[in-house]
Amino acid sequence: MTVERLKYIIWAKNTARAVAFYRDTLGGRVVRENEHIAELEIAGTTLAIHSGGEDDTTWTGLAFQVPDVVAGAREIVAAGGSLRHEPMSDELGEPPHLAMCADPEGNQIMLTRKRG
Repeated sequence: MTVERLKYIIWAKNTARAVAFYRDTLGGRVVRENEHIAELEIAGTTLAIHSGGEDDTTWTGLAFQVPDVVAGAREIVAAGGSLRHEPMSDELGEPPHLAMCADPEGNQIMLTRKRG
């Protein structure tokens, strides 16, 4: 089998709001958009946002590596997302390396910092 492309799909009740969040907050570039689905390229990966979500909290498995988890978490909240768990670190004296967040549609995402 030849795999031509891999994309990750999440659901949104308000697709326009979700697209704006991933475009404006996480630097996504919209590469396709119609009334049913939008696809964004983020750091070389395709994230597809499909209409029809029910605005329930859903774990996505998406992790975004950022230089500063604390600053990133503030940006998520400022953009209409939420902080599900305060930024944390399991290394004494090191800045936080993980923050659990959610986008405005309730899709849970993770921010991470490169370690060691």
